Amino acid sequence: MRLLHVATEIFPYVKVGGLADVLAALPAAQRALGADARVLLPGFPALLQGIPGLEPAGATPDLMGLGPARFLLGRTGTGVPIYLLDCPALYDRPGGPYEESGDSHRKFGSLAWAAAALATAGDAGGWRPDLVQAHDWQAGLVPLLLAQPGGPRPRTVMTIHNMAYQGLYPRTLLAELGLAPGCFNPGGVEFYGKINFLKAGIAYADRITTVSPTYAAEIQLPAGGAGLDGLLAQRSRDLTGILNGVDYHVWSPSSSPHLEIHYDAKLLSARKINKNLLQRAMGLDEVADTPLFAVVSRLAEQKGLDLVLENVAYLVQLNAQLLVLGTGAPELEAGFHAAALSHPGRVAVDLGFDEGLAHRILAGADVVMVPSRAEPCGLTQLYALRYGALPLVRRTGGLADTVVDADAQSMMDGTATGFVFKEPNPWILGETIGRACQLYRQDPRAWVRIQRRGMAQDFGWAASAREYLDLYGRLLG
Repeated sequence: MRLLHVATEIFPYVKVGGLADVLAALPAAQRALGADARVLLPGFPALLQGIPGLEPAGATPDLMGLGPARFLLGRTGTGVPIYLLDCPALYDRPGGPYEESGDSHRKFGSLAWAAAALATAGDAGGWRPDLVQAHDWQAGLVPLLLAQPGGPRPRTVMTIHNMAYQGLYPRTLLAELGLAPGCFNPGGVEFYGKINFLKAGIAYADRITTVSPTYAAEIQLPAGGAGLDGLLAQRSRDLTGILNGVDYHVWSPSSSPHLEIHYDAKLLSARKINKNLLQRAMGLDEVADTPLFAVVSRLAEQKGLDLVLENVAYLVQLNAQLLVLGTGAPELEAGFHAAALSHPGRVAVDLGFDEGLAHRILAGADVVMVPSRAEPCGLTQLYALRYGALPLVRRTGGLADTVVDADAQSMMDGTATGFVFKEPNPWILGETIGRACQLYRQDPRAWVRIQRRGMAQDFGWAASAREYLDLYGRLLG
C-alpha cells in the first residue's frame, strides 16, 4: 500500500504544534507495519537544510503561474521518504510556516496543486500513491483537485487536526487558485461568501478522519463544528475519530536526553530529585511535599488558561506551587507574569517554549493541567501520563478519551489515571485542584498507584497506525 501524507509541519525540522509530531511519527509507524508511507511538505529553508541527500524527483512545469517548481526527495531521520516542493518564491522566507505575507492562499494552494500532480503522474522514479492523506486546512484543496473528472486517481482522506483553523479567502481568488467556478457552491468550497480550504477537503474527500472519537462527535454539533457541523453531520458515515499517538522514543523518562535523572514506574522516587532540580532552576521554593502544578501550553483562551489564571491565588492558598511554560495571548502572558511577581517562590513563568524544559517539567511536576475549552486530541496529557505527572483535564475531545477521573468508582476499581472536570468554569477547576491537593497529601500510596497506572497506558503510534491502515484497506477495497 503506497501512501502520501501532505502537510506543512514535521518534527524536528518545522514545528508549530502537535501536527509536526503526528507527521514525524505516523508515517514511520505505518512503514513499520509494511506500508510504503511518504510525506510531502513545502520546501521551507529548515527542511531544505535539515534533510540530507536531497535529489531531484520530478517537476511541475508551471505552478500556479509562478513558473516551474521541482520535487526533491530525501529521508527524515527516521527513514521516512520525504518530498519537498522546491519553490523559493513561496517558501524561502523568514518567519514561521504560517507567517502571513498576503499570499498564503498561493503558498498552500500551490502545495495542493503539486500534491495532485505527484499523486496522479507519480515521481521521476515511477512511484505513485494509492491513497493521499491531507492534513488540516493547508492541504484542504488536495481532495477537491483529485476529485475532478479525469484519469485514474488515488483515494483521499482529509484529516482534521483542529476545526478552529479553516483557511478563509475572498471569492475573487477563485481563478488565481485555479478552481472552477462550479465548485463555489454550498456543497463545495463556498462558506458565507468566501472560499474555505478546510470545507473543500471535507466536502470532496473520500473519507474524513479527526484525532479522537469524542472530537469526531463534537464537531458534528454547532458548539464544536465551527460552522461546518452540518456538512460533517451529513458525512457522518465517512467520518472516523482515531486517537493521535505518542512517540515513546522521544517522550520517555527512562531515556530522554533532557533529564539529568532518569526513572521508570519502578523507580518513582527519582522523580523527587527531578522535582527539586526543577524547583531550583525555576526559582520556586525547594519544598518536596508541596504539590507542584504545571502548564505546558500555548497561552490561549481555547486552552482554558484564563481559568488557571483565576485560580492562582487559590493554588497559593492551598500551599501549592504553579509553573507555566508557554507563549501566546498578550493578556494571558501579562497575567501569569504578574502572578509570578506577586507570589515569588510559589509561582514561576517562562514565557516562551523550550523542548528540553518541557521534558523536565513533566518529569518534576506532580500535576499537569490541560483545562481546554476545546481539545481535538491533546498530546500533553499523554506525555504527562508516561512521565508520572497526573493530568488534570477538562472532559472534552481527546482529553475525555484518554484520562480517567480519580472519583470514588475509579479509585475502587483501579482505573483512575488523573483528574477530570466537566464545565469550563473557574470554580469547577478550583474544586478539582482542591481534590488533587487533598489526595496528594492524604493518600500518597494511592497517588503512586495512579502514577504507575498512568505510566502503564499505551498510547503509542502502533495502534493508531493500524486503525488508519484498516480504514485505508476498507476504502481501497
